[in-house]
Amino acid sequence: MPAPRGGRIEVIGEPGEPRERFREILTPQALEFLIALDTVFAARWAGLLAARRERRLLLASGAAVLDFLPETAAIRADESWRVAGAAPGLTDRRVEIIAPTQRTATVTALNSGARVWLADFADTTAPTWFNVIAGQLNLLDAIEGRLEVTTPTGRRHRVGPDPATIVVRPRGWHLSEHHLLIDGRPMSASLVDFGLYFFHCARRQLARGSGPYFCLPKLEGHREARLWNDVFVFAQQRLGLARGTIRATVPIETVPAAFEMEEILYELREHCAGLNAAGRWDYVFSLLKTVGARGEAFVLPDRDQLTMTAPFLRAHTALLVRTCHRRGAHAIGATAAFVPGRDPEVDARALDQLRRDTQRDADDGFDGSSVAHPGLVAVCEAAFDARLDARLGAVPRQRDRPRPDDEPVTAADLLDVASAAGTVTEAGLRGSIAVALRYLDAWLRGTGAVAIFDVMTDAATAELARCQVWQWIHHGTRLADGRPVTRELAERLLAEELTVLCAERGSAPNRLDEAREVFVETALGETLPEFFTTVAYTDYLTKRPRALVRL
Repeated sequence: MPAPRGGRIEVIGEPGEPRERFREILTPQALEFLIALDTVFAARWAGLLAARRERRLLLASGAAVLDFLPETAAIRADESWRVAGAAPGLTDRRVEIIAPTQRTATVTALNSGARVWLADFADTTAPTWFNVIAGQLNLLDAIEGRLEVTTPTGRRHRVGPDPATIVVRPRGWHLSEHHLLIDGRPMSASLVDFGLYFFHCARRQLARGSGPYFCLPKLEGHREARLWNDVFVFAQQRLGLARGTIRATVPIETVPAAFEMEEILYELREHCAGLNAAGRWDYVFSLLKTVGARGEAFVLPDRDQLTMTAPFLRAHTALLVRTCHRRGAHAIGATAAFVPGRDPEVDARALDQLRRDTQRDADDGFDGSSVAHPGLVAVCEAAFDARLDARLGAVPRQRDRPRPDDEPVTAADLLDVASAAGTVTEAGLRGSIAVALRYLDAWLRGTGAVAIFDVMTDAATAELARCQVWQWIHHGTRLADGRPVTRELAERLLAEELTVLCAERGSAPNRLDEAREVFVETALGETLPEFFTTVAYTDYLTKRPRALVRL
């Protein structure tokens, strides 16, 4: 189809650019494709973000309430429609691994034994320009069979003969890409990540018996899902691919999206493969920034007291499974983030808990779960093997099994934060500060997935940590010992943790001073910024030395 008339695109490089192989991704044809996506969809993208901000302010103030939408009741009541469902490589989703697209992580994830790799440009990738484009190169190299990693000892690692199916997770709608400007304004980071991968790899994946598959993070409602569907239709038509070639999985990781699960599936029905509940911390973080300022009823306890057995989280997963079963979609469970290998006793306790959690997911009707470390794949797969009888040759899915006895999930169930019970302690407050500070330091240095206190930590964990600190200060929440949480107490603990970290790091490079600045701005202020990533990206990761390419 003819290209729409678009603006001028500028590729803004970092010091030391250009890197020669970046030209393999940033070809004139690929950039023209990005211009086309921006020309058609940029205005709608901006409008949806404005609507998001307005809705969040209304919800946070109590001027609006979260509930199932009356205007879409007919979609929920219509039993006739189903989603497209699985495509080649997506029929078996017992275990998925989420990992960044860094070169070593790519080889490890593809060889992990998981059925699917969520190739993550979002929460586990710090969005430096190098990470964004090098990640695209790593995907291209993996698909072409030329990806190889050599260790410092000279050992070579290549992708094996039975790799995981690649599902690309672009950055969310809330993020912009300041290294790709069109008429001087940043592009949607979602469209950049999607567009570059789709342009270079869609046909290659189809030729290999797979396809262009995506995971769409941070959606807040069906109108945002509709935008993605329209992007898919346009992109397929532009590249001459059949409509419905793309498959998408949607994490229900925001509270507004939990009230629109069926509508999201409906809008994406010709391209949708399933929903997942992987983003537990994303979901709780969304709840805090949406309704967390409204009163003590929405104050959450220490993060380590929040498990998937909390009634409001059980309501979320029950609704997700039932929705998927009604509509022929896969339902994927929460992500296990433990990092094994440091202490045998700690490993044993954590793996035993993982077995129980995964068995619960299987019993609840999920088709699979996800992990953040390859050492957890076998444990999760065993639980689903037992439930699905996959070893006996049965179809490894539960989506076709009706669940007529499920109790209806109400809006009150989804918002019953008080059901989590628990307490707020100084140890919990200190732990949130320590995790956020450590993660921000790593993120600012270009690493988005970090093992912190035996847990693979990503941006969602840091977002929740700093939001909980803000909420406890905002409400003057009482600690278990009776003291109120104040900004002064948080600042004292922050200074202590900074001293500990500086001693740990010694002369090693760090960005702890900047990490402290980001934390203070996003956790200790009067108002709660929507994301730390948008603040820190603009202030610390964006480079503007010169334009490398203009079209």
